[in-house]
Amino acid sequence: MHLSFIGEVVKAIFTNTSQQRPSCSLPIMAEDIRQDKKANFSALTEHNNNGVTRTSGLASNKTGASKKLVIKNFKDRPKLAETYTEDTWLKLRDAVGAIQNSTSIKYNLEELYQAVENLCSYKVSPTLYKQLRQLCEEHVQAQIHQFREYPSRASVLSFLKRMNRCWQDHCRQTIMIRSIFLFLDRTYVLQNSLLPSIWDTGLELFRTHIVSDGAVQKRTVDGILEQIERERNGETVDRSLLRSLLGMLSDLQVYKESFEERFLTDTNRLYAAEGQRLMQERDVPEYLHHVARRLEEENDRVISYLDQSTQKPLISNVEKQLLGEHMAAILQKGLSILLDGNRVTELALLYQLFSKVKGGLPTLLQHWRDYIKSFGGEIVGTPEKDKDMVQDLLDFKDKMDNVTQGCFNRNESFINAMKEAFEAFINKRPNKPAELIAKYVDSKLRAGNKEATEEELERILDKIMIIFRFIHGKDVFEAFYKKDLAKRLLVGKSASVDAEKSMLSKLKHECGAAFTSKLEGMFKDMELSKDVMIQFKQYTQNQSEPSQIELTVNILTMGYWPTYTPMEVHLPPEMVKLQEVFKLFYLGKHSGRKLQWQPTLGHAVLRTEFKEGKKELQVSLFQTLVLLMFNEAEEFSVEEIKSATGIEEGELRRTLQSLACGKARVLNKNPRGKDVEDGDRFNFNNEFRHKLFRIKINQIQMKETVEEQVSTTERVFQDRQYQIDAAVVRIMKMRKTLSHNLLVSELYNQLKFPVKPGDLKKRIESLIDRDYMERDKESPNQYHYVA
Repeated sequence: MHLSFIGEVVKAIFTNTSQQRPSCSLPIMAEDIRQDKKANFSALTEHNNNGVTRTSGLASNKTGASKKLVIKNFKDRPKLAETYTEDTWLKLRDAVGAIQNSTSIKYNLEELYQAVENLCSYKVSPTLYKQLRQLCEEHVQAQIHQFREYPSRASVLSFLKRMNRCWQDHCRQTIMIRSIFLFLDRTYVLQNSLLPSIWDTGLELFRTHIVSDGAVQKRTVDGILEQIERERNGETVDRSLLRSLLGMLSDLQVYKESFEERFLTDTNRLYAAEGQRLMQERDVPEYLHHVARRLEEENDRVISYLDQSTQKPLISNVEKQLLGEHMAAILQKGLSILLDGNRVTELALLYQLFSKVKGGLPTLLQHWRDYIKSFGGEIVGTPEKDKDMVQDLLDFKDKMDNVTQGCFNRNESFINAMKEAFEAFINKRPNKPAELIAKYVDSKLRAGNKEATEEELERILDKIMIIFRFIHGKDVFEAFYKKDLAKRLLVGKSASVDAEKSMLSKLKHECGAAFTSKLEGMFKDMELSKDVMIQFKQYTQNQSEPSQIELTVNILTMGYWPTYTPMEVHLPPEMVKLQEVFKLFYLGKHSGRKLQWQPTLGHAVLRTEFKEGKKELQVSLFQTLVLLMFNEAEEFSVEEIKSATGIEEGELRRTLQSLACGKARVLNKNPRGKDVEDGDRFNFNNEFRHKLFRIKINQIQMKETVEEQVSTTERVFQDRQYQIDAAVVRIMKMRKTLSHNLLVSELYNQLKFPVKPGDLKKRIESLIDRDYMERDKESPNQYHYVA
């Protein structure tokens, strides 16, 4: 007997695929089971007329312990009726036909499933598989006619819908057929690896007889491509239809050769033409937004209905045609516009798009570097803009920093390229940027600068140090910074000692202790001078005739401070007397030292009386000497003032101009005018009015004269010559013999400022003339050190 467990059919199929079930032991609880060794177990079953057996229940009046019921296979397999196979197949064929024609099935699905299982158990599987395949093939072959005969004038969309409906019906039918023949699929087909499953057979038949038909496939793919083109042109299409049809091509494994290749070719052609046209018609920002929108659309297309495998080649094609082919044109046409206008949104988009294209970022990097060199070169190379050069450089650096941080994803390559570009353009004009940076720092650290708080000033100094790093000729900066620092300290115009020392600390950190040693010495001199003046004040109070003038002297170490041209002026007797008193006091404490008075940066406070009332004038020493003359007379000529004061002519003209032609005109000039001429005469302006009691007129001391600027520059060049000479001698002393090229190469490594080969050659010739070294007699390019 063949025993079946109705209701456990599916489980049995998955757990046992052999034709005969193995014996099993089932522990069951029963009140009483009569043991009859010779009884046939079939007595416990009753037959159903459909060939399916059903177990009956077991009962007993007695209670007892658990017993085992052993179920074994029959020794002899029951035989099928002669017509069973044929009758069963007819029943199955009718069921398949009903599914294919979408009519109702006459038989119970469970019954049909069991019939397939019974046939498979009696090794009818090969015949059953062939019959099923043939039946399905005949049905699919019959479907092709509706597409071949489909009216050519009919709309593409209706054809696609017909194809989709046919495919959906076929899939649904195959699933139902497979559910009936599942036992065949899970036993016979699985055991024969060369045979396709029922589902794969359905796909193969549809592919072979419908989709592989040349005319049908072409019309289907043409229709799909037309719908995609319509969508790209802005029309609305049925995406679910496209998703289903492209899924069909993918399932049938003809997606790549039948659709994808043509789709990518059309895409290439479309975007190549679009890129060429829009590059001519649109500006770069608009074009970039268009490209981003196109890429977003194509990605959405992949998500909505294209196969995932198409994404990479599709996006790559779009990027190549819209970006890759036009990279240089986009950057030449629009990068400067975006950067000039600070279009951060479009710059971020540009970086994002170029990062996707092969070679995009290196190309962008090169144009970015060229832009910085070009724009920065205009800032540095235009003498008319020197006044605003440093502020323009700081603003430009801030702007470029914001671009790298906010738009270029803090890419290290772009940050380094920016630094290289700044260093390149800022040193194209030697010395001037360094000089102007020093003067800019002076303007920020000078008293009266109300633009910034301490925190803001600190931030400004940090930014200046970034620009300072790019400069090669730092000795020029040092010279002008030292000159300006001296004025701030001696005239008392420094805004904050803390800010001064903060700047000094930054320079020391950047350039080393040797760079700032003299600057630090200047601060030490100012501190020591305060201590000396406390002692001098106590000294003068003990004098028999204390002076009514309060004298303050700053003692400067000559090596620390800028070099000042000595000038002998005619001081009033009271000042001369005080000078002698201080000299006697100081040399009494420090024997062996020599004092040299420097009147250039001296200043004083004068009390005077106008018609408006008493005022105090804060003036330079030269202004003091001129104004004191008007205690003796009402009017003086230029020549008379020059003779009486001993002030050098150029300095005297500047001094008179500040007193008679500036904002605070305490002197009247006759004739009136902005410049002081030889025949001009001056008298005291008794009508002078001012809202303040103390009036500062000595700003002239802080202004740099042309002569001062030239002498500072010449002093830098002179110092450089000494440094070159010292470096040459140091190298030759160590090497003894060296060729010209090697000597020049070594000099470039040691010198910290830019120098031309011609200048080095001149210094070498000078040292040869002074017998520090000599040329080789046989080889002129070889040098020998002379001990």
